[in-house]
Amino acid sequence: MIVEIILVCFLAKIKRYKLKYLFYSWTFYPVLIVQCLLVVFQFSIFFDSYYFVRFVPAVEPAIIFSFVFALFVYRLYGPAVSGALAVAFGTVLNKFVIAQNGGKMPVFPSLSYVTGYVAPETFSSLDSLHVLGGSGTKFKFLTDYIDYGYSILSPGDVFIHLFVCIMLFYLIKAVNIRYGDLKQEMKGVG
Repeated sequence: MIVEIILVCFLAKIKRYKLKYLFYSWTFYPVLIVQCLLVVFQFSIFFDSYYFVRFVPAVEPAIIFSFVFALFVYRLYGPAVSGALAVAFGTVLNKFVIAQNGGKMPVFPSLSYVTGYVAPETFSSLDSLHVLGGSGTKFKFLTDYIDYGYSILSPGDVFIHLFVCIMLFYLIKAVNIRYGDLKQEMKGVG
């Protein structure tokens, strides 16, 4: 998620939104906490700690739930629906490729071998869903091959991550509308 969040912040800066307003809103802090936990989970693997791998199934719902307060406080219903559709589509893509490959998600690491995120000998012991992809893999273009060096995503995962991108962007926009205008009004009064 780090790359996606950086891209969203970059896009927000292009649109001239101020990121500091995020910290004015208490609704941002659940999002921030969950994202920080995700970073700890992902980077713990670099230190040969696989303790957090068992919590991976809870990560996606936690990420989505972290936006609930912002959703209602800033009425981000349209972006939430768009994000939910992206999650649904990504989930369907992932379930399809898993079904086509005997209940397993084939993974094709590249950069992660270089960074040490995964090693061929430890790969199969990480979880029961992911397997090293090979020549017999069906629908390779839907498997996990988008390698950041600390995470390997499928196109379905990219759609699932769009939820965070959409919600974060619209949260940035909403806090800029609320606190940016309020700040301008306060300058006019004082």
